Formats: sequence, structure tokens, C-alpha cells
Amino acid sequence: MSIRVIIGEGSCGIAAGAGKVRTAIKALLQEKEPFVLGSTGCIGMCFLEPIVDIYEDKTLVRRLVKVTADDAAAIVEAARTGDLSKVDSITISDDDAEFLSRQTRIALRHCGLIDPTSLDDYRAADGYRALEKVLKTMTPEQVIEEIKTSGLAGRGGAGFPTWFKWNAARQSEATPKYLICNADEGDPGAFMDRAVIESDPHNLIEGMLIGAYAIGASEMIVYVRAEYPLAIVHLTEAIEQAKKANLLGENILGTGFSCDMRIKAGAGAFVCGEETALIESLEGKRGMPRLKPPFPAQKGYFDQPSNINNVETFANVAWILNNGGEAFAAMGTENSKGTKVFALTGKIKKGGLVEIPMGKTLRDVIFGIGGGIRGGKEFKAVQMGGPSGGCIPADLLDTVIDYKALGATGAIMGSGGMVVMDESTCMVGMAKFFLDFTADESCGKCVPCRIGTKRMQEILTRIVNGEGKEGDIELLEELCLGIKDGALCGLGQTAPNPVLTTIRYFRHEYEAHIRDKKCPAKECPALRTYSIDPDKCKGCTMCAKKCPANAITGEKKQPHVIDANLCIRCDQCRSNCKFDAIIVE
Repeated sequence: MSIRVIIGEGSCGIAAGAGKVRTAIKALLQEKEPFVLGSTGCIGMCFLEPIVDIYEDKTLVRRLVKVTADDAAAIVEAARTGDLSKVDSITISDDDAEFLSRQTRIALRHCGLIDPTSLDDYRAADGYRALEKVLKTMTPEQVIEEIKTSGLAGRGGAGFPTWFKWNAARQSEATPKYLICNADEGDPGAFMDRAVIESDPHNLIEGMLIGAYAIGASEMIVYVRAEYPLAIVHLTEAIEQAKKANLLGENILGTGFSCDMRIKAGAGAFVCGEETALIESLEGKRGMPRLKPPFPAQKGYFDQPSNINNVETFANVAWILNNGGEAFAAMGTENSKGTKVFALTGKIKKGGLVEIPMGKTLRDVIFGIGGGIRGGKEFKAVQMGGPSGGCIPADLLDTVIDYKALGATGAIMGSGGMVVMDESTCMVGMAKFFLDFTADESCGKCVPCRIGTKRMQEILTRIVNGEGKEGDIELLEELCLGIKDGALCGLGQTAPNPVLTTIRYFRHEYEAHIRDKKCPAKECPALRTYSIDPDKCKGCTMCAKKCPANAITGEKKQPHVIDANLCIRCDQCRSNCKFDAIIVE
């Protein structure tokens, strides 16, 4: 029996202190230990990082969570002696373990379970079996038909049938052809693609190779944002491993099929998530969308036939070819097949990566898997689809997760960002946050997006600053519809969604900001008023000492008073009061 101690070292684990845990454990190791110290990627339970797993052979016997360097001695002793009671205090609870047990994992099936830097680990998990099957027993047309049977739709946001894009590129007569992976994950709160590349890079390579064979591509390019350094390191290493094993490059597995892969690090422009803008960037130009048609399948990278899918789409491909398209199609709904990965963030108890079959409800994810709202507050809304998506309110929590149902709410599936908001979130402020983002990220090529988003941003800024006026809501709606109809690409066409959905479901908050000069969530600084409850104030003087405007006066051990004319609404008094005496209205 072999014992393995595996540390989760994805970006989230490292940020939480996994590196310090590894250093502390290594410092305690002797020359010969009865266990192996290893590494894995992100398993998705970001709210419990750092995570350390103890295996006996291939069986997980303990999952340790929120591990610190101080726990190193107990972990080493438990691994040496087999006495796992020594780590009881940091073992995952049954409630937290349900975070994974409630999921169905396909794209994330290896994440957090294998060493992302080990080709042997990936092959032991059936890695590259689908590629060998495809290259030795299937024609490109049969591969495309299997993807068609699966119902796999692009997971980058649009939900376009994958087989259709592959078939269009296949039928293009020009050569060479290119297969491109869009890993330019720019949505605030989204990190699905990063986790797959960091934790299971060979799965991406295998999925892309199958796609390249299907369309007849001789070169594959992964366009990944430069802000993902660990993903780039792991993918670079995986590419070299695959080449040495004859799984990439010339005459792959002796089948006569040749295809190479390279990485392009993007400069962080959100608009490059749009496929034609991405192609422009790949060609060394400024990332700006092209008019369509022609579509990339006819004229893409350097005017050659090109196919673009995102990371999650490719991460499903090997599983589909191993298990059959019908097995994938058996999950989900009539219009949306298979599973979908979501990055669950915001005011949620259990944040992380969630993969569920299409057809589950928002309530299933937010309250069933995510555990509900932090701090006992009320759920208010969830932003689906990032800056291109929309806010879905509490009374639509039972909305089914599929492309059609989410679209009916005014939101979109998007790439899978799911930002949860509670009662303390100002919906006008949330709309402004996303408009600030899209206005800054607009490439400026078309007037509706370049000017329209800026005008909307200005109106929203006035409203949250207490300077809104009658007619602003109607003007916002008019601008939204104009931008949606006139913008050149998906960024501009969907940029108004956060504004339209917040007006649709939270119009009363806009009206309160404009007419009453009040923020119902008490989140907009310009619309807050501060006072001190004389019954709670102990006269400790802490608020007066912290006030940068000298707006607070009072004798020691006597109730203090805030001068509203001097108050600059910095919130220092409330955040420093130990007696909850500050009243914010």
C-alpha cells in the first residue's frame, strides 16, 4: 500500500497559502518517508483552500481543508503512522463534501484529481484513448456526426452547435486550416477556463486534436490571456510532453495525421473574446472585430479556414468520443445538452467551480451546492453571463439553467460566470460596475458601442451620485435598444443587458435614486446619511479620531454627534465603531 499526500496548487490554492503549506511539509521530511508528496490542480472548492488530500493507493481517505503551515506536523505524522485521527480537526465536513457530490463532472472530471504536469497521470485516467480511437477507427465525418449526436454547443457564450462550426470548416476547400482555442477569459468573476488549463492541460490538447482531425487542420493555436501565468506554464509543459510521446506533431501515433500546437498570450483585451477580434490579435493587429460574413470557417486566421471554440467546449470532446454522443445528450434539456461549468462567486457561502447537468435550476446551484448567502442575509439577484449578461431576481430562482430559459429572463448563459448578490447590493451600482467595464473595454470601432456605452456610463454615474433626473430611466432604455441594434459585435450588442435587466426587475431602485435621492441598499456613498444612536454610543471617541473631516464631536464617555454638513460619507465611523452605534440611511 502506498500513501500519497497531494497538495492542491491551482491559482486559488496558491493564493490561499498552498505554497507555504508545501514548504512547511517539506521542511519536516526525512531522507526516506513512507509516503509521496505530490501536487494537483484546482478541484473547485475554492472556499476551502488550501486543500490537502491523503490517498491510500488510488483511494482518497482524507480531504483536509483550510490547511495552514501550522498543520504540517500533524499531516506528516498522519501519513507516516496511518493514524488519521491526528488530522480530524482539519478534515472536510460532510456538509462541505456535498459541494462535489451534488455535481456531475465531465469538463472538470480530472481537475484536482491528477497531477497536471504528468502525462502518465492523464493516461492512467484514460487520457488520449479517445484520440487513438478517432485516428485509427473513425473518419472526420464520423467524428463530426458524433459531436452532432451529443448536442454539444459552444460553451463560450453563444451556445452555437459545435458540429456545425466544425462541419463548415471541414467543407472549406482552402488549406491550410487552423483550429483556435479561445482561452481569453475576460468576464469579471469567471475562471472556468483557467482551472481546466491549469489542472488538466492534456484534456484540452486531446480535445483540440480531435477537432483538428475533424476539420482537417494542420496547426492549433491556444489564445490565452497573459494574466494566467500558471496555465501557460502547465500547457507549455503538456505540449512538450505530448510531442515527445508522438501525440502531437508529425505522423501522430503512426496514423499519418500531423498537427502542431502553439500558445499565444493575449494582452488582456476583453473584446478579444469575440472570435474575429481574437483573430485580428493573432495576426498581430489591434483586437477589433470584423464584419461577418465571411465567417472564420471560410476566411479566418490570415484568410484561411479557421475554427474557434473555447476551453470548456474542447474539454468535453474526449469524454464524448469515449462514451458516445448519446451519453452526453442524455444529460440536460431538449434545447441544451450535457453539463455546464459555472464560476460561483459573490455573496455566496461556498464559492468555486460548479459543473451540473443543464436543466438544474438556479436555486439548485446557489442554495443546493453553494450553500446559500453569507451572513444570513437575503438573496437578491444573480448576474449571469458577466458584462454581457443580466441580473436575475429572487422570484426567478427556479429558472431552469438552459440557453432558452435564461435568455427569456433577459440574461444569458455566457461563459459561465455566476455572481451572487444579497440585499446589501445596489442594483444601480451593479449596472454601473458592468457599464464601467464594457465602456473601458470597447474597442471603439463602431459608434453605437464607443459612444453609446459612454453615454450610459455617464447617466448611471449621475444617478448613483444623487444627480439623477426624471427621464433618465427612459433615456437609458432608449440608448440600450439603439446599442443592441447598431453595435458591430457581441460585446456591444450585449453590453446593455445588465442595465436592461436591472431596470426591468429593480426599477424601483432607480426611481429611489432619482426621486428620493436615496439608495435602498445604502451602498452608494453620495446618497448615504450618517448619524449616531445616542443609546448605543459609549463615547469611546474612536469615530471622532478616525473621521478625516472632523465631522464628529462629543465629550468622552458621552454620546457623540455627526455634523451632516461636514460629513464626507467615507464610512470610517461605521467601520471602526465597536458598539454598532452608527446609523446609515
